[in-house]
Amino acid sequence: MIKLRESTIFVSSMEEKIKILETGRLLLAPTDTIWGILCDATNPSAVDKVYDLKKRPDSKAMVCMVADLEMLQKHIDDLPEKLDHYINDQRPTTVIYNNPKGIAQNAISQENTVAIRIVNHQFCTPLIKAFGKPLISTSANISGAPHPKRFSDISQEIIIGVDHVIEIDTDKINPQPSRIIKIEATGEISLLRA
Repeated sequence: MIKLRESTIFVSSMEEKIKILETGRLLLAPTDTIWGILCDATNPSAVDKVYDLKKRPDSKAMVCMVADLEMLQKHIDDLPEKLDHYINDQRPTTVIYNNPKGIAQNAISQENTVAIRIVNHQFCTPLIKAFGKPLISTSANISGAPHPKRFSDISQEIIIGVDHVIEIDTDKINPQPSRIIKIEATGEISLLRA
């Protein structure tokens, strides 16, 4: 039996989920890759809560999820044309972009880059569209521990450390994190994780 902390709340409507995000709190949810800890990617205090929960140094930037190309273009000015193949592929692909804007500074790397993925997922995509802003999505594990392949792999420390658990796809196994590519300063694309 999974134990939740006393302040963990159970919500059902989209409005309630949006309120959690707007008030800088954390969700635990399945994504298009693995289970993730989600928060408002524009809210530095919410991002700090994720770093604290994961016991992760804030020098390691986290992944942001956006709902579509239009939302991506609000945060990244210069999108290379050759990127289309990757971001329109069925395989979840995270891209490391240069010079982001409108993202919490503590979610951006020291090199002024940010990792963003356009998400195609039955829960995350409608949530991000309704929220209207990118979400942090980082693996639901303590830093250095294995990534959870299913909900039952998530540690109690993570489960009791979030404000709400999205109870869908709890039995689904999703062992594969996203492919990662990086746009170099030259505009060339490097594959970091196939």
